[in-house]
Amino acid sequence: MPNTPRSKASDFDPEVLQLFDQYVHGVIDRRGFLAGAARFAVGASGAAGLLAALTPQFAIAQQIKPDDKRLAAKYVEFASPQGYGRGRGYLARPAAGKDPLPVVLVVHENRGLNPHIEDVARRLAVAGYIAFAPDALFPLGGYPGDEDAARALFPKLDQARTREDFLAAAQMLKTLDGGNGRLGVIGFCYGGGMANYLATRLPDLAAAAPFYGSAAPLEDVPRIRAELLVVLAAHDERINAGWPAYEAALKAADVDYTLYQPADTQHGFHNDTTPRYDEAAARDAWRRTLALFDRRLRGSDASKGKART
Repeated sequence: MPNTPRSKASDFDPEVLQLFDQYVHGVIDRRGFLAGAARFAVGASGAAGLLAALTPQFAIAQQIKPDDKRLAAKYVEFASPQGYGRGRGYLARPAAGKDPLPVVLVVHENRGLNPHIEDVARRLAVAGYIAFAPDALFPLGGYPGDEDAARALFPKLDQARTREDFLAAAQMLKTLDGGNGRLGVIGFCYGGGMANYLATRLPDLAAAAPFYGSAAPLEDVPRIRAELLVVLAAHDERINAGWPAYEAALKAADVDYTLYQPADTQHGFHNDTTPRYDEAAARDAWRRTLALFDRRLRGSDASKGKART
């Protein structure tokens, strides 16, 4: 059982949570958050305290230590000729066993490969998968060790080249030593949008679990062959606004999908480093994700897929 953050989403006024979401996604800057949050705190120092309370606490939430004896983990570079040329990511796999294992691509939020996403990769490895989490910020020097600095770097990426980097990572994983040739993807926020996008570009992708991510381009939805577990938060106006059109496109294209949208949750509810974390919903979302991957990447449905023209 991991330690959960000291604060909960219910400890904050909904408007503060909305301001934080805008800050995290670049709609407003730090000064804008502090100015808006000052109405709910005593002075500027109180607003700064609200921001500090909402900021990720990686050490508190870590579930699997980097040196856990159950897994082997290292950083790996890969070629990306259509992207930035070279990519780099965190590869985690079970330490024991020789049978080929399914592979999962893990896509981070809009701050690069931070300690939380590395921990998610390790959780997948302990569950019996080979997990690879690329760092989109690698061409700019990699995750800088600070969330604000990472957030400032992210808009400097050429997203067309970054998308190619993730496609190159997926291609690398298909032939990875020890893999069984079956690929899934999980992503959070920015990574959820990337998971949706990759599903339109990888015809042999078996399963995708986009967590509160933007929809794939609607015109590309008929290309999706993977089974989707679409995870949305209950209170997430920015992302949820795009869901009705995306769902209609999925239905029209006969894509195999399931929606999981637990009540009273905030954007980022799976991330146990912040107060937006909802333990019950996060556990259930994770259970559903592993069930999807077990079924489609190594279970009875691993060789099945809808034939679409």
